[in-house]
Amino acid sequence: MTEQERVKEILARLDDHYTREYKCYLNYETPWQLLIAVMLSAQCTDARVNIVTETLFQKYRTLEDFAAADLKELEQDIHSTGFYHNKAKNIIACAKALVEDHGGRVPQSLEELTALAGVGRKTANVIRGNIYHEPSIVVDTHVMRISKKLGFADGRTPEKVEAQLMEVLPKEHWILYNIQIITHGRGLCPARKPRCRECFLRDLCPAEEV
Repeated sequence: MTEQERVKEILARLDDHYTREYKCYLNYETPWQLLIAVMLSAQCTDARVNIVTETLFQKYRTLEDFAAADLKELEQDIHSTGFYHNKAKNIIACAKALVEDHGGRVPQSLEELTALAGVGRKTANVIRGNIYHEPSIVVDTHVMRISKKLGFADGRTPEKVEAQLMEVLPKEHWILYNIQIITHGRGLCPARKPRCRECFLRDLCPAEEV
């Protein structure tokens, strides 16, 4: 089997096991809500973020509400997500920029998104993929770790791994790969105790552990 054939077979098995359904684990109703939820998800589980945003988005119903939020109060509102000082400061600054510079609309381009306070490539690519369906690769800890195990990448930074995956994976599979690998990392392939014996990719994975 050539390397190209191996990649194709891995993607086919991921599609078969996890389906080709586009899904986001963060709860949101509007693009700006997803943006704020992703900002809150840094170093925090999606489950915790969803608990926080359930009441947060009831309290702050518009971007203008976030832009006018009291810093200390917002810090308390998001305290349980961790790193709440920086997150609150960035959310307020980001909301102000969206209202004042973008007419309340979350921009689509990578350049405009990453110019917003607290928005890096990962957050920008989540927005581009989920809101605008722009082919993008989101390199979180699961994607970085499992892509290395599969031999798809060996970069030391998310940016390097992103570039390598863009070379290896067909563009139409970029967003799906994110979703499938995150699910795989939470289920069959957690960092501490990967369940290699049960894994449907076992015979194709160079890092398979017996």
